[in-house]
Amino acid sequence: MSTAHAPDGALDTFPKLLDHNAASRGARPAAREKMFGIWQSWTWSELREEARALAMGLMDLGLAPGESVVVIGKNRPKLYWSMVSTQMCGAIPVPVYADASAEETAYVLDHSGAAFAVVEDQEQVDKLLAAKENAPALREIVYLDARGLRKYDHTTLHPMADIEARGRAAAAALGPKIDAICAAQTGADTCVMLYTSGTTGRSKGVVLSNDNIIKTARATVAFDKLTDTDDVLAYLPMAWVGDFIFSMGQAYVAGFCVNCPEGPDTMMADLKEIGPTYYFAPPRIFETLLTDVSIRMEDAGPLKKRMFDYFMAHARKVGADILDGRPMSGGDKAKYALGEFLIYGPLKNALGLSRIRVGYTAGEAVGPEIFQFYRALGINLKQLYGQTEASVFITIQPDAEVRADTVGVPAPGVEIRIAENGEIFYRSPGAFVEYYRNPEATAETKDAEGWVATGDAGYIEEASGHLKIIDRAKDVGKMADGSLYAPKYVENKLKFFPAILEVVLFGADRESCTAMINIDMTAVGNWAERNNVSYASYQELAAHPQVYAMIQGHVEEVNADLASDPMLSGCQISRFLVLHKELDADDGEITRTRKVRRRFVAERYAALIAALYDGSPTVYASVEVTYEDGRKGEINGTLEIRDAKVFPPTGAGQVAAE
Repeated sequence: MSTAHAPDGALDTFPKLLDHNAASRGARPAAREKMFGIWQSWTWSELREEARALAMGLMDLGLAPGESVVVIGKNRPKLYWSMVSTQMCGAIPVPVYADASAEETAYVLDHSGAAFAVVEDQEQVDKLLAAKENAPALREIVYLDARGLRKYDHTTLHPMADIEARGRAAAAALGPKIDAICAAQTGADTCVMLYTSGTTGRSKGVVLSNDNIIKTARATVAFDKLTDTDDVLAYLPMAWVGDFIFSMGQAYVAGFCVNCPEGPDTMMADLKEIGPTYYFAPPRIFETLLTDVSIRMEDAGPLKKRMFDYFMAHARKVGADILDGRPMSGGDKAKYALGEFLIYGPLKNALGLSRIRVGYTAGEAVGPEIFQFYRALGINLKQLYGQTEASVFITIQPDAEVRADTVGVPAPGVEIRIAENGEIFYRSPGAFVEYYRNPEATAETKDAEGWVATGDAGYIEEASGHLKIIDRAKDVGKMADGSLYAPKYVENKLKFFPAILEVVLFGADRESCTAMINIDMTAVGNWAERNNVSYASYQELAAHPQVYAMIQGHVEEVNADLASDPMLSGCQISRFLVLHKELDADDGEITRTRKVRRRFVAERYAALIAALYDGSPTVYASVEVTYEDGRKGEINGTLEIRDAKVFPPTGAGQVAAE
C-alpha cells in the first residue's frame, strides 16, 4: 500500500487528487475493463495522461468553463475519466442513465443546458440526435464506440480517440490553460450534477460540490479502512449517486482500482474473475444470488444437500459472532472452520464474494434471512442509508453493530434529528448545494441552518443510537379507522420473498388494504420448471393458479406477522391481484432506480384498484406498454382477484392463531 500523502486541504478537487495519485501510486492499477473477453488495465499515471489529453481535446473543440457535459453509457473507464476531463476544463459533468428514454434524455439536456455530450455508442448518439431539437445548447457529441456510425453526419460527431489526439497535438498551448483552471478550483466549486429519480414529478438536478463528494468519501474511506489495494466492480448506473461516490469519490481518495464488466449479461461471471474486496449491491442482487444457490441445492445430490444444510445451520448459529469477533467455544470454531473448507469457502468463491472485506446494501429493506445468510458465510455485509442530496451517506453500520432491522448510526460528520411528525432530517458535509434552477424546491428541502429533509419517517433507538426507517413520510397516513398506514413497510415484507419482485399497496383513508403484485420471473420461472408447471409468457405464468396460491400464502404469512404489530395490524392485505406485466421504467411506472411512482400507478390502474375494493372476482386490464425498440403496444387480460385471510390483532410479542 502506498504511504504517500498530501495535506487533505490541498486535495479538494478530482483533478488534484488525480495528480496526487499519479505521483504517489502511478504504477498501481486505477481501472480495468473487460472487452471481448480480455481484461485491459490502466495505471494511475496512464489514467491521468488519457484524461488530460481528452480535457485538452474538449477545450480545443470549444468547451468553456461553466458549461455542462452530459455523460451517457454503461460503466466504461473512459466515460468515468471523461468526467474528470470535463472538470479539468472548468465544466460540469452531468451523467445520465444509459437506459433513459429519448424524452428523459431530452429533459436533462435541456434543463442542464448541456453544451457537450460524451457517450458510449450508436444507441446513445441516436437518442441525442432525436433530442437535439429540444436541447438547443447542445453543440458537440463525442462517442467512444464507432460501430454503426460510419455513415452519420460527423459535423458535430467526434470519435473520442480523435479528440484525445487533437488534445495531445495542442498540449503546448492548452496544457498551461488546463493547469491554471485546475489550480484555481476549490472544494466549494461544483463537482457534478446528478438527477433525482423523480418519483413524484420531473427529476431535479442535484448540485454537489467538490467538498460534498470528497469530504464524504474521505470520511467513509477512513471509516471502513479502504486502501489502494482494494478492488470494486463498477456495474451500477453511472448516473446514480452511489456509483459516483464508490467508483469516483472513494476510488480517487483511497486510490483503489475500479473494474468495469463487459456488460450486464457477463456481470456475474466478471464478478467471479475480479473477486472485489469492496462491494455494493441493492438487496435484489443479494436475493437473486441466494435464489440461485437455493435452486442449485434443490438439484444437488442427497449427500451434498445434507452437508449443505448441516453446515449452514451451524453457520447461522455462530457465523455472525465469528465475524464480529465475539467469544465462542473451540468446538464451534473447529466445526465452522471445517464448514469453511467444505461449504462456505467454495460457495463464496462460486458467487465471486470470497475476497469481500466490506460489503454494503441499501435502497430498500433487506430480508433478515438474506442478511443472516451472507453474514453467516463470513461476508461482512452491512446496511447504509442515504440519498443523492447527502452524497449518499446519512447513516452507516459500524463493524460488530450490524443488524438487519436498522440502518446504523450517523455517518462520520453527520447530524440527525427527528421532527415531531417522525420525518428524518440531517446535516452533513455531504449535504447538496442546491437543486439546479429550482430555488423553491431547494428552500423546501434545505433550511438556512443546513438541515435537509429526507422525506422519510423513522426513529432513533435510545439504547443503540441506530436509526430505523418506517416509510416515506408523505406515504405514511391513516386507515379509515385511524390506524397507521405505512405502505413501504408492508411492501418490503412481501418483497423479502424471492417470488415477489414488486408490490404496490393501497389503503390510505380506506377500511382495508389491497395490493397489486409483480412476480419475479427468474425465481418463479425456476420454481415452475422444478414443479412441471408449463407456461409460455410472463402473463401466463403470473395468472397460473399454482402461482396465485403461492403468492396468497406469502400474503397471508405477512398478514399474520402484521397482526402481532399493534401499530400496523390494520395494514393487513384483504385482497390482491397479480399484475399481468412487470412495472417498467419505460412505461413511467417506476423510476430508473426501481422506485414506484405511486401517483402515476394509481391513475394508470384506477380500474384495477376499483375492482380490488368493489368485491369483483376478476377485472379486465388493458394497458399500453413500450417495447425495447421504442414501439408501443398493448397487453390485455382478465386478472383474478383473490381474498386473503386477515388475522385479528394479537398484540406485540404474540403469535397470530389460525
